[in-house]
Amino acid sequence: MLIHRRWRLVPPLLIAATFVVPAAAQQPPAPAEPAASAPATAPVAAKPKPKPKPKPAPNPEAAAPAAKLPVAAVAGGVQPRLLGQYGDWGAYTATPGGKKICFVIAKPASSETVPPGRPRNPSYMFISTRPGDKVANEISIIIGYPFKPTTEATAEVGSTSFALYTQQDGAWIKNAAEEAHMIDAMRAGQSAVVKGVSAKGTQSTDTFTLRGLSQALDRTGQECKPAP
Repeated sequence: MLIHRRWRLVPPLLIAATFVVPAAAQQPPAPAEPAASAPATAPVAAKPKPKPKPKPAPNPEAAAPAAKLPVAAVAGGVQPRLLGQYGDWGAYTATPGGKKICFVIAKPASSETVPPGRPRNPSYMFISTRPGDKVANEISIIIGYPFKPTTEATAEVGSTSFALYTQQDGAWIKNAAEEAHMIDAMRAGQSAVVKGVSAKGTQSTDTFTLRGLSQALDRTGQECKPAP
């Protein structure tokens, strides 16, 4: 059985540089939330331990129905391969460093901030599988700003709320034992609502639609089967 291993996510500036954000989604000019600093390269989506040691994280890109988003090179020039677009979720595979990974990725259908109009980098949700590391369906979120230190975020799927551990611009489910339950809830649900607070006190609400998620996860599950 695959187990979870927590690594570190890609910083928002690197992700933002690889995606084309539709003009309608851009905010008016204003002082943006500061982006978290990070190394120049970061190969695969990562979930940190309570005292994390940053490790490579994927920097993939999914095509959204509203606008085709180009996929950028990952992990030293390795180009992710699109397995399929399922509703709002793109399914991808890549082999950085000779290790095969699969992931699904989506942008939020809507984003709100309080105070309103606060600009931020794009946010994304990843669900990654790394057979070589015995990791299956690990949920990772890039929020688009540095979280307020020592605070938690939440992800609401239907009537169930899941606590998220935060570090810099990334969030991961706090209780790894609940991750499979969250995946099941997302497969059966309509939306996932992620709420957090930035280092400047800005409150954000990102709503991810779950249309096509089950099919995308089934496809990556076929592509990245656990080693015998």
